[in-house]
Amino acid sequence: MKPQEIEDLSFKIIQDEAGDHGFDDEKWPIVRRMIHTSADFEYIKSVRFNGNAVEKGIKAIRQGKQIFTDTNMARVGIRKKEITQFGGQVRCLIADPEVAKKAKETGTTRALAAVDMACDELSGGIYVVGNAPTALLRLMELIREGNASPALVIGFPVGFVNAAESKDELMEMDIPYITNKGRKGGSNVAASIVNALAIEADKRLKAEG
Repeated sequence: MKPQEIEDLSFKIIQDEAGDHGFDDEKWPIVRRMIHTSADFEYIKSVRFNGNAVEKGIKAIRQGKQIFTDTNMARVGIRKKEITQFGGQVRCLIADPEVAKKAKETGTTRALAAVDMACDELSGGIYVVGNAPTALLRLMELIREGNASPALVIGFPVGFVNAAESKDELMEMDIPYITNKGRKGGSNVAASIVNALAIEADKRLKAEG
């Protein structure tokens, strides 16, 4: 089978098994791709959207805004073709020497320091957290202080220490976000959400001729 045939069949299986999932035509492509990436139908119940998140994400991509990720794994997992045609970039600062230096000086994580470094270029963009709760917690702190203004936060830190708690905190904020309840998440799932948004952005561009 060719790659597209495999994806089409996978989507059909997901649709059949999901049944009456309750998502509208805007949100279902996002959730469907999350399931396609993880083979985990629990996201149907755990995913949360807020603040016209899907439309905000598509708009940011179409405007060529910056997309930052907390891990290189998430960065690599994001489709670049659809992003770069609008002038956007997908960046991860975790390995930046200045980030490592600041983290060492302040005794914090590189994921947190990377958020600080990104915030000046984050206005109207997307921050993608697929691993580090410290990144999500710091991002929310900067937003509350008025020092960061992303169009969309994709929050899917995974694990046993502060992952679920950081997402619960995100869900208390009145900002555009896509996240989920509980410990599950990961860079692959977070990247899949950006991919779903980018595919929709590309479809709209083609529809406009």
